[in-house]
Amino acid sequence: MILGVAVYGIASAAKWPHPEAWIFFPLVIRAFGLLSTIVAMFFIRGKETENPMNILNRGYWVTTILSAVSLAFVTSQMMNTGSTTGDNGIATWVYFFGCGVVGLATSIAFVYITQYYTAGNFRPVREIAEASKTGPGTNIISGMAVGFETTFATALTIGAALLASNWLGSHSGLGAVGGIFGTAVATMGMLMTTAYVLAMDTFGPITDNAGGIAEFSRAEQGARDITDRLDAVGNTTKALTKGYAIASASLAAFLLFSAYINKVNLILGNRGEAPMTSVNLADVNVFVAALIAAMLVYFFSSLAIRAVGTTAQAIIVEVRRQFREIPGIMDYTGRPDYARVVDITTRAALREMMLPGAVAVATPILVGLLLGYQAVAGLLMVGTIAGVLLATVLNNGGGAWDNAKKYIESGHLLDEDGKVIGKKSLAHQAAVVGDTVGDPFKDTAGPSLHVLVKLLATITLVMAPLFIR
Repeated sequence: MILGVAVYGIASAAKWPHPEAWIFFPLVIRAFGLLSTIVAMFFIRGKETENPMNILNRGYWVTTILSAVSLAFVTSQMMNTGSTTGDNGIATWVYFFGCGVVGLATSIAFVYITQYYTAGNFRPVREIAEASKTGPGTNIISGMAVGFETTFATALTIGAALLASNWLGSHSGLGAVGGIFGTAVATMGMLMTTAYVLAMDTFGPITDNAGGIAEFSRAEQGARDITDRLDAVGNTTKALTKGYAIASASLAAFLLFSAYINKVNLILGNRGEAPMTSVNLADVNVFVAALIAAMLVYFFSSLAIRAVGTTAQAIIVEVRRQFREIPGIMDYTGRPDYARVVDITTRAALREMMLPGAVAVATPILVGLLLGYQAVAGLLMVGTIAGVLLATVLNNGGGAWDNAKKYIESGHLLDEDGKVIGKKSLAHQAAVVGDTVGDPFKDTAGPSLHVLVKLLATITLVMAPLFIR
């Protein structure tokens, strides 16, 4: 909507019909995305023998197709410039419809990239399960390798989306403003499926807790088999949501970076100074700020992961105390003090994240005050790049470790004689170690980096006037 204001000025001067539509476009397109998701809910039906992931994917495809149709309708109605056309005489709205399709395609790409790296049907998870046969060490090595490997497809997909949407927007007849706005339309196109993706994300913890309830209540094996299948799919849906989130964060951060440049140039223009047209990484202030940005991503992740470890230790100590003092827990004659454990977790969740939050907010402000507005631009660029790539490693690596454990528990791993390697085996114990390492990766540090990337861009945009001396 901020970028739409710039197009509004062009539309008003050229006397295009309904120039205010360029500002309200994001609200309307997201509303149609919600409607598409509601309709898709009616298509989530399947058979007992069908893979649950296929059922969820079917609903996702219905959402995507309906979103593409509504995208064509909205762009044709709200971005109709009258007689103005882009290159080759094609109507301007067609170019922006193409940008939206690029966003939808990016969403599809991330859904399937994440499924490939975190679902038990494909090589990465099976590779980690095979490595578990020789112990926790090889499990950790294999899981880290898979996590690092995921950055390849992530970087290429985001890069292709930015290049394609920017090119389409630049050739729409709006020039440089069209290029940036085209990237914004691609982001809106990608976010049209947000409601459905969030529903799949929520599916994960629901099925996980259902499995826990079935285990604690000693439900029959048939119920456990069903919850285990759903839980494995839930791990994949949680992971693909995080991949989707970091992709949208990277596109949004690029837009906010452009907005930051516009804000800086507005202030410089009012002072009669030359605008900032590029960021010089050879400048020592910019280079130092970029170095700090990359450090911040890793330091922030370290604090988040350490918070999980510290809290886990406190929980383990409390559970051991209760086993000592309440001997009837295991035979159901004594009731555990659940409230105490929940209290420890809740307090730690608030207390342990105070320092990471303070660091994330203070760093861009200090860099701007000490090194200047150009250095902040360098911090934004490198912080976004490093954050996107590390979040991809943590999210997909953690999801792959988790499903490698589920793969073994489901009886899919075989030894050299063709016998099933199941629970309580050495391979399963190694996979549990890997899953323990992956949990703070995919459930704490990885998702937190999505917030960090957007927070850096938002804070610097708001504080931009303070950085120009």
